[in-house]
Amino acid sequence: MIGRIRGTLLDVQPPEILLDVAGIGYEVQVPMTTLYALPATGAEVNLYTHFVVREDAQTLYGFLVERDRSLFRHLIKVNGVGPKLGLAILSGLDAGSFVRAVQRDDTSTLVQLPGVGKKTAERLLIEMRDKLADWMLELEDGDAPAAANDRGIEAEAEAALVALGYKPSEANKAVSAANDGSMQRSEDLIRRALQSMVSGR
Repeated sequence: MIGRIRGTLLDVQPPEILLDVAGIGYEVQVPMTTLYALPATGAEVNLYTHFVVREDAQTLYGFLVERDRSLFRHLIKVNGVGPKLGLAILSGLDAGSFVRAVQRDDTSTLVQLPGVGKKTAERLLIEMRDKLADWMLELEDGDAPAAANDRGIEAEAEAALVALGYKPSEANKAVSAANDGSMQRSEDLIRRALQSMVSGR
């Protein structure tokens, strides 16, 4: 089992990144919530990992923080939720948002995630609810969204765009244009900035 990996970020092709570890390139699948927080290519990255071995593939999944890997492992134990869907869920919601959605029986939020239909959303609510008591305590001890907000969502958004290969000046311009003050999460700002950059080319 590969539980953690540290290396130089060589390339980013969402949802996959390439890490150089002692001359060996490791392809790692990451959720968008991790991708947004990655440094620029050439920087060192530490990831908590989950290794999945199947007859036709061996896939390494990576997460910047341990709580995201923990939630991923809970998710893939739910009937009908495999690693691919687990990654999609964590790409659309950070750990804290997912926990709050389950606690509030908020199926409307869950069904907006790619690959999550009404039945899957209901199954997630039922099967994850019992696991959230300890999980919520863990989030309270080590959750990062508040700290991330303190750094400013614009700075986070710009860093994510640079990590995706855009020039710092392009990232700054796109983020400033996209931020109308209504967004509380950097993920939303990044999506809007990316949409404007793609449509403008």
